Amino acid sequence: MIHQYIYKLLPVFFASVSIYAQQIPASKQTKSVLILNATAHLGNGNVIQNSAIGFKDGKITLVADATTIRLAANAYDTTIDASGKHVYPGFIAANTTLGLVEIDAVKSSDDQEEIGSFNPNVRSIIAYNSESKVVETVRPNGILIAQVTPRGGRISGTSSIVQLDAWSWQDAIVKENDGIHLNFPSSFKRSGSWFEPGLIEANKDYPKQAEEINAFLINAKVYNQGSSKERNIVLEATKGLFDGTQTLYIHADEEKQIVDAIQLAVDNQIKKIVIVGGFEAYKAADALQKYNVGVLLRRVHDMPTSDDQDVNLPYKMAKILTDKGIVVGLENSGDHERMSVRNLPFLAGTCAAFGLDKEKAVQLITLNTAKLLGIDTSCGTLETGKDATLFISEGDALDMRTNKLTSAFIQGRTIILETFQTKLNDKFKAKFNQK
Repeated sequence: MIHQYIYKLLPVFFASVSIYAQQIPASKQTKSVLILNATAHLGNGNVIQNSAIGFKDGKITLVADATTIRLAANAYDTTIDASGKHVYPGFIAANTTLGLVEIDAVKSSDDQEEIGSFNPNVRSIIAYNSESKVVETVRPNGILIAQVTPRGGRISGTSSIVQLDAWSWQDAIVKENDGIHLNFPSSFKRSGSWFEPGLIEANKDYPKQAEEINAFLINAKVYNQGSSKERNIVLEATKGLFDGTQTLYIHADEEKQIVDAIQLAVDNQIKKIVIVGGFEAYKAADALQKYNVGVLLRRVHDMPTSDDQDVNLPYKMAKILTDKGIVVGLENSGDHERMSVRNLPFLAGTCAAFGLDKEKAVQLITLNTAKLLGIDTSCGTLETGKDATLFISEGDALDMRTNKLTSAFIQGRTIILETFQTKLNDKFKAKFNQK
């Protein structure tokens, strides 16, 4: 009876999903666009106060000062006067499960995790739902690109980078299989529970767990250097780590974790390494600098990890690491992470409020993240030749009071900023006669 009841409910569930599916993706850009007179935040630390930003066929063709540039009257098909407004490159959300889970309580809509411990062959991109209702909610805050990342296990799998306006996962791809995600074991463990935490003590299994990772990487390296007669798709999936075409994303927060993980990766001749989380990365700055390792910093709207740390340390962390010469991006994983991805710009805003230069704070979610994800040749800044993935905001996009998008473009296509949430907002504002 229970199964019969569930089967009767499934058509209703999927019908409700289709009714509120994502907005129809925009058509390919056919008319060139010129944005004039806005303050342009280029994403590389530079600002043009009175700018001219032009794009055609999905690519940026002009970035200049509007007070000095000379253009023919018919140089662009459409002109947008953005006086008093601001233009930014599309923000990039790293290490997110956007499109992998729709409703946490509905198992059939949850594709973020696979069984097993070592799953480098698991590709998150084929599970990405481009019509997710959650995906459309992040675009009105300027988030136009995301790294879709699996969860669970010791090696979770392979992530891919997508643009957030597509018919399917194939259409969405910006960079497929950009890297493999390793959850490095913690050297400490805490007893008790979340509501009644106990003592912190050493993880006695840490050496064994680290050695298991080392043994796996050694086997993977040997397999990919040789010519085994028997195909092993798990080991084969790691080939990009050793030839430099993929990045090893190491999820680690503690100083010892970070130092040990970097050394292990270097010993196994892995060429590209990025730390994800990195709360104590400032303590491991020497190793990060020596091996040119960047950090996708964990959610800064969080508490410190130890009782004796400065309560404001998470807010200051981006500046501390930046001042040490480390390339820093932001990520927003944690509780309710899909629903709070939209807050990514405000995490950068908090970093700016606690000492980081405002334009460097913009870089945390534009150029820096693009560099760490390996997409900086096409995304992350307003530069000629790059994808025209950008947006216009009425004010400072890092401030939730003034982050109000009036237009957004993905690869030159004008995207719709309306969502099912904005529709509900308009509905009830009308009910109560509010503007």
